[in-house]
Amino acid sequence: MRRAFTLIELLVVIAIIGVLVGILLPSLAAARLSAKATVCATRLQQIGVGVSLYWNDFDNQLPQCNGPLPGGGTSVIGTLFAGKKGQLPFYGINTTGAMGRPLNKYVVGDQFPPDSSDQVVELQAFRSPVDKGSTDTGVPIPGFDKTDSMYDLVGCSYTLNDHTLEGEDKATLVPMNPTTSKSGGKMPPVVNPARTWMVGTQTIYNFQQDGDRGMRWFGGRDVQANLLFVDLHSRSRVNVPRGVVHTTDDYTFLPG
Repeated sequence: MRRAFTLIELLVVIAIIGVLVGILLPSLAAARLSAKATVCATRLQQIGVGVSLYWNDFDNQLPQCNGPLPGGGTSVIGTLFAGKKGQLPFYGINTTGAMGRPLNKYVVGDQFPPDSSDQVVELQAFRSPVDKGSTDTGVPIPGFDKTDSMYDLVGCSYTLNDHTLEGEDKATLVPMNPTTSKSGGKMPPVVNPARTWMVGTQTIYNFQQDGDRGMRWFGGRDVQANLLFVDLHSRSRVNVPRGVVHTTDDYTFLPG
């Protein structure tokens, strides 16, 4: 006669399974996050290939696109370098679409509807799988003060290194003309291309002007970023220190 499991034996087995699940779930979550971070870094490498092709056409100049400034005039807007039409109604973000963002055709081709069209083209090459948005975008308007996706809000999960953490008027790799207050043109000489970041996840600007935009894309309480450097190599999950810190052991905003 076959002996059945007792209730106590079943409860013990269930308890053991519960313990194993509790042990394995954090490991699985960490593995998924690591895989997403790797995909993000791979997309940065693809962006780097596009930038190298862009350099062939525009000698030593990063992909640049002007957007209107709230106080009048225009300036190069770092997030407009690539991606799709975003939602934010400032700086040309919701009016400059896939056709008008200059790096797109060097990465994904040039078959896009005109920017005047209502059609929004989704470009996964510029959407990071770790993009969790921002809990404080710095925009004091309900509906735009936070977001679940920077890709949806501004059209790209990545941005150019065009200004420092002190503010948009402190230029880095996209020069600012001091006589006209307009930005644009060739990159300045870069002392250390292997340490000067060129394109990164939006998280690199988390502490701009010593604020905290709440972009913990890589989990935990610390801020990290994936970065593409001027020499076209990329690094994944680089720590971003709190405050206005332009140079660390891993990277620098500054060309000189």
